[in-house]
Amino acid sequence: MTDSTYTTPDWFWEAIDTKPESGFVDVEGSDINYLYWSEAGNPPLLFVHGHNAHAHWWDFIAPSYKDDYDTVALDLSGMGDSDHRDEYSAEMYAREILAVADHCNMGAETILVSHSFGGVMSIKAVAQNPDRFKGLILLDSGVKHPDDVKPAEPERLARAKLYPTSEIARSRFRLQPPQQCANQYIVDHIARNSVEYIDEGFGWKFDEEQRSRMKAITDLEDDFKAITAKCALIYGADSESFSAKSAAYMKELLPHLEVTELADAQHHLFLDQPLTFMETLSAQLDSWR
Repeated sequence: MTDSTYTTPDWFWEAIDTKPESGFVDVEGSDINYLYWSEAGNPPLLFVHGHNAHAHWWDFIAPSYKDDYDTVALDLSGMGDSDHRDEYSAEMYAREILAVADHCNMGAETILVSHSFGGVMSIKAVAQNPDRFKGLILLDSGVKHPDDVKPAEPERLARAKLYPTSEIARSRFRLQPPQQCANQYIVDHIARNSVEYIDEGFGWKFDEEQRSRMKAITDLEDDFKAITAKCALIYGADSESFSAKSAAYMKELLPHLEVTELADAQHHLFLDQPLTFMETLSAQLDSWR
């Protein structure tokens, strides 16, 4: 699946050639990795990835904002280059987001841009720190309408898969939840940054036991309703993970929520429509400046 034959546009090469610096901050005994494309001084913009993803998912997005924003992305614990934990919780992830923002001198003007699982963790962070963040932009994420909530699937505890080469591991990379993506060059880039050498083999950069070690998320609806900061939702019109019904439900819960549907986009909306997504995100950010 990786390293396919395709034409990669120039804008993408220019973006990923803009290499970020990296750093770590200790959060309650675990090193949390973050990437930054610009120094402090401009309005802060902090990107938060989805489940079992990592900060390099933003490599082709974040550089577009480095001249106007203090642009940072983090790896939540158990994912990317951050440490694993014996136990995970939404409250802990909220503290990690706050710690990275504090460590990078990102002040009260900080805006979070958060996808999927990271959006839920960001709701916790913003609700628990009402004066700390200027705004939250959720990407195909948030509080689902009760009709859209599906029962959790039984946890399958399987041994972590290892592959003999990095190339074979990358060829096994799949988006979760499953979807096709026309922009294979983006998927391949993410795959290349999702593999690491582990115990005489190559495996994924996430804790295979994270889901089983994750405490149940509670009070999400109450947390969302308590948000006083600016808040927006951008969701994929063709997403199987989020619906217009859930978007309307969130608007009922939080009347000042601003909602945008991204046409021809699925759950991984910024992979499906990267340029349109950036135009939409920029318009949202401009309206808040």
